[in-house]
Amino acid sequence: MADEFENYRKPDKSIDWGKYYGERLREDLETPEKKIIELEDMHIFKLADELSDYVWNVVQQWDWFVKKTIGDQLVRSADSIAANIAEGYGRYFFGEYAVFLYYARGSLYETKVWVEKAKRRGLLKDGEYEYIIERVNRLPKELNAVIKNIKFQQKKYIKKW
Repeated sequence: MADEFENYRKPDKSIDWGKYYGERLREDLETPEKKIIELEDMHIFKLADELSDYVWNVVQQWDWFVKKTIGDQLVRSADSIAANIAEGYGRYFFGEYAVFLYYARGSLYETKVWVEKAKRRGLLKDGEYEYIIERVNRLPKELNAVIKNIKFQQKKYIKKW
């Protein structure tokens, strides 16, 4: 079976995540049937939205005290990732879009802190933790690729004027 990341491996066998996510983003942006990608079709939005729904479902099962303390913070920070991606998308200006993606990235790192606390305190089952942390670790690379592309598009647009 072919390695999904075969074309993105560096000589030291690590994966060039920037190249990998950059190509995925370009494929999304160059879809011939659409000039503009809808928010709901963006991979980073889908991933962030799925993460926040999963976190919600996990936290819902916790007892009242845990929900009130860690659970509330974890759900808010996880929800904020997708919300900031959406708000930036709706701004239609390169600079503002990038700023909201930075906010999303900040919320993502906050989410990671709460997930690690929840794990240390025995609130997350191993499978729940693995599901969440895999996405939390993947999202910064994807957000960075989108930010990089937005900055590239902004420079290209400005040069036209």
